[in-house]
Amino acid sequence: MTSEKKEKKILFISFIAGLLFAVAEFIFAIYTRSQSVLMDAAYDASELIFIILILFLTPLFHKPISEKRPFGFFQIESMFLIIKGFMMLSVTLGLSVNVIQSALAGGNHVDGAEISLFQLILGVISIGIFMVMRHLNRSVSSPTVDGELLGWKLDTAYSIGMSGAFFASTFLDSTPIAFIAPYFDSLVAIGIVIFMLPENMKMLWGAMQDVFLFSPEESTVNEIKEICNEILDPNGFQPVFYDITRTGRRLWVAVYFEILEDCLSIKKLEEVTLRVNKALEQQFENCYCELIVTSQEQEVLGNR
Repeated sequence: MTSEKKEKKILFISFIAGLLFAVAEFIFAIYTRSQSVLMDAAYDASELIFIILILFLTPLFHKPISEKRPFGFFQIESMFLIIKGFMMLSVTLGLSVNVIQSALAGGNHVDGAEISLFQLILGVISIGIFMVMRHLNRSVSSPTVDGELLGWKLDTAYSIGMSGAFFASTFLDSTPIAFIAPYFDSLVAIGIVIFMLPENMKMLWGAMQDVFLFSPEESTVNEIKEICNEILDPNGFQPVFYDITRTGRRLWVAVYFEILEDCLSIKKLEEVTLRVNKALEQQFENCYCELIVTSQEQEVLGNR
């Protein structure tokens, strides 16, 4: 099975599971009038819109680069991740206003035991879906799939967390803090927002960096440099500057280097370039590296 087919299969599994979850959560939210469950359902529903678009666009991400499109279609994926990020933010802010208004109006009485059991069932099912998707993702390199896996991991965490919280809330009536019982559902909903917001902002910022062709995170840059240096140094290539760019799921690496000799064999340059690309491909599936010879005179001109 090709990487494209595996990726579409993973996304299709995520879509079907997300659709079933969203429907179940909306029905349960109406039945229990739970704002926290409604918040969860809104997140899952907004994810579905994004997955549908990506399923149609996935073939573009596997098309080769060309002179007309030197970066291929990889930036389209980053742009959709930005759209997803802002869409999630708007959903979060809109529901947060409703939650706060409800809390100010006296809170919301719900059956904690029912919600606890419902969220526990969702959490257990989420674990199974996550394990299946992670198994299929072993040979696929895709920011979209990585984002979906992160989403299911978060779904598992807060479903089980909500289950424990609502189970504990059933004992509030016999404690000195029984007065917070009407506000517990609203507090959990706000907790979901606080829990989800940092990850959403992280995804949004990462996608914006890719669109504007920023370098990847420092750990990735250091790993690329280490891999390249292990091959370049023994061959007499002295790296001067690394130009590392990420566009969506693809990494572009340009290594400017100096040599001690007065001349450079084209055959040797080709051999070293091939070795560097093979080494990088073992760690980064979609990575292309080119070696560019430079000199101290060119460095001086470049710094002016």
